[in-house]
Amino acid sequence: MKVRALFCAGCFFAVFLAFLQHDAVAYVGPGAGFAVISSFLVLLLTGMVAFLTLLIWPFRAVWLFARRRALSSNRKVRRVVVLGLDGMDPGLANRFMKEGVLQNFSSLKAQGVFRPLRTTAPSISPVAWSTFATGVNPGKHRIFDFYTRDLRTYLPVLSSVEISTKKRESRLGPFKFTHRKPTVRFLRKSTSFWKVLGGRGVFCSIIRVPITFPPEEFYGTCLSAMCTPDIRGTQGTFSYLTTEKGYEKKDDFAEGVGVPITLNGDKFIVDLEGPSLQVNGRPKALTIRLQGRIKADKDEVELTAGKERFCLRCGEYSPWIKLAFSSGPRGRVTGIARFMLFATKPELRIYVSPINIDPERPALPISHPLIYSMSLSRLYGPFATLGLAEDTWGLNERVLDEGSFLRQAYDIYEERRRHFLEELKKNKNGLVVGVFDTTDRIQHMFMRYLDPEHPANRDKDILEHREAIRNLYVKMDELLGEVMNALGKDDVLMVISDHGFSQFKWGINLNSWLWREGYLVLKDGAEPGGIWFKGIDWSKTRAYGYGLTGIFLNVIGREAQGIVEPGKPRAALQDELKHKLLSLMDPVTGRNPIRRVLLSKETLTGPYVNDAPELIVGYRRGFRASWNSAVGRITDEIFEENTRSWSGDHSIDPALVPGVLFSNLMCKEKSPALMDLAPTILSLFGLPKEPYHDGQILNMERRNGTGAAH
Repeated sequence: MKVRALFCAGCFFAVFLAFLQHDAVAYVGPGAGFAVISSFLVLLLTGMVAFLTLLIWPFRAVWLFARRRALSSNRKVRRVVVLGLDGMDPGLANRFMKEGVLQNFSSLKAQGVFRPLRTTAPSISPVAWSTFATGVNPGKHRIFDFYTRDLRTYLPVLSSVEISTKKRESRLGPFKFTHRKPTVRFLRKSTSFWKVLGGRGVFCSIIRVPITFPPEEFYGTCLSAMCTPDIRGTQGTFSYLTTEKGYEKKDDFAEGVGVPITLNGDKFIVDLEGPSLQVNGRPKALTIRLQGRIKADKDEVELTAGKERFCLRCGEYSPWIKLAFSSGPRGRVTGIARFMLFATKPELRIYVSPINIDPERPALPISHPLIYSMSLSRLYGPFATLGLAEDTWGLNERVLDEGSFLRQAYDIYEERRRHFLEELKKNKNGLVVGVFDTTDRIQHMFMRYLDPEHPANRDKDILEHREAIRNLYVKMDELLGEVMNALGKDDVLMVISDHGFSQFKWGINLNSWLWREGYLVLKDGAEPGGIWFKGIDWSKTRAYGYGLTGIFLNVIGREAQGIVEPGKPRAALQDELKHKLLSLMDPVTGRNPIRRVLLSKETLTGPYVNDAPELIVGYRRGFRASWNSAVGRITDEIFEENTRSWSGDHSIDPALVPGVLFSNLMCKEKSPALMDLAPTILSLFGLPKEPYHDGQILNMERRNGTGAAH
């Protein structure tokens, strides 16, 4: 009760402070724009909710007390703490423990257990973390990749969330008013185990667990993570402001926008693009004017953005800068971004991070309750809210270098570390789950340093950051030490990852292969090379690759222009493609790049199997779906060298990239799975597994024989 009371008081205080500001919120996107409403109304309603919460608190406290009493006889622990380290690899963890640099992980292993943790098929973060949350296989939670296709248009849509506007009309006497109502719909199916726990009176703190946007309602707090968009409605679009030639056009490079600068002496003015507003049914981009002055003698630039004035020093990140995009009288949408000056001469070069949703004035529901992010921002200052906040595309496109990327990644890590440790202090009698994706992002971008023969090493440094991954694991060991020091004697700690890691040296363009084999057909006269299947003749196409996971069939009754008959013809085509893929050979390496092809109908169970790709391709180490294949672009090449900085991956055969399970409890099972954790944690709190759970309750107990979870 103390936790909940403190939480309510903190929220009420945050509302009071927020009333001192007047902004516009209510975001709608991606691509749909903004429906701007008065923030005074939003905050007034929020304040009313907080006030009503205080009024009904005595009654709720009695109800919660009764629910907790019902649990007390079977409850085996006081608190469960789950430290999620996205992508932590068991092989690398074991290697660094043997080298003696992970003392806290070694200590935790000695107290309880260290096991590889079986991941999901496919083995990518949105799928795996959804299985962690729900305890079910992907056929029941309906997340199979970061994005999927719109069945009407074959264009990409996010798999976990739908953000849109709905046109509404209302009347007041003879007057008719038209307005747009923003809607944000969570698409993941099944029920998270923290919602089950919350319903039984266990307070749950859920910090940055992937696929929690928008946050669901439960008894506790939640800060969203993966798939939370930036203020433009994208998954992270940086800006590159420069006088260099070659960046005059927008969208010159993947996930980035080039903004040309024309100098007038030592001064310049540019417009930075932000969110889009729906005007007469069409998106209109809102912009903010940046006015700059170069101080060449100091290698600095003074910038003004609205009411914000700040100085950029060469090679240093700015703090988070608030950017207010005006959308009309008393209307504005606020985001936050960080700037870095690379050089003032011979060319002026300035990097602007993706513009994050401002946690103090969120234009989208990024936390539960809504004012939780406001409270954190007031306590600790602004922080990254973007789902994929570390700018991997900035490094891929070599706008950032490795050093600036690492500084950015560890700055974001420190923000999340503060939030997680704060929850450990507050929530002493419930569930605390915090996921750090620093491990995932740095391994993606620095895995090439572990393989001298990696194609991505070409024309890049191979020495300066060769210890980046080792240093990363040491940093996580330090975090683990802080967490272990915060534990009570009856607390259970689990350190988990959703998958491991491998090198990504060669890409396979499944769509080029399907085109060559006649399964994917271009329209007459169409040239290959367009993104998202531009020029495809769907009336003749039987199969197509989508995203990182595998191949869909163009099925009658599912896809708008489907031609593959359900039943036996569909099954026969799956078997035919599987056989051919397993015999595919790389002419350069002489290797078969595909280890297994899993058929969804045989691998997954549940009501949403028909929404999954028919074939999940399990690549061997070193291979992955190519960049072009992932975005539906046909090229002349099936096999492509991966020369990008994104040099490591896990989108391969799931058996090759298990995650990790460390705990201060022993685990009798030799091969635990990610889906086992939800029912196991429920059991620790004295609850049975849910009937829909696919995972099993692990046999976990302390070395003295207490605290068993059977």
